[in-house]
Amino acid sequence: MIEVTLLTQADCRFCEIAVAVLARVAQEHPMAVRHVGLDTDDGRALAARHGVAFAPGVLLDGEMFGYGRLSERRLRRHLAGRDARPHAGGSEDIQR
Repeated sequence: MIEVTLLTQADCRFCEIAVAVLARVAQEHPMAVRHVGLDTDDGRALAARHGVAFAPGVLLDGEMFGYGRLSERRLRRHLAGRDARPHAGGSEDIQR
């Protein structure tokens, strides 16, 4: 499951779009989405650490994915590539 952190602010149209995009994409890629306000200590710290210039900021598994208007196409491509990678340590990696 993908851990998504969505850094948001009040009255942000791009934040509303990001929520809708994540809801659609979550139908195909299991994810847990945590909303963090940029007006909170945690939100400001995450934004500073990851270089989020403005809302919304999107972190995937703790890594910066982007900020501003969330591209559904880019997110789907990223997740499809991630799903296609072999998982380290899995039994499918063992050849005898």
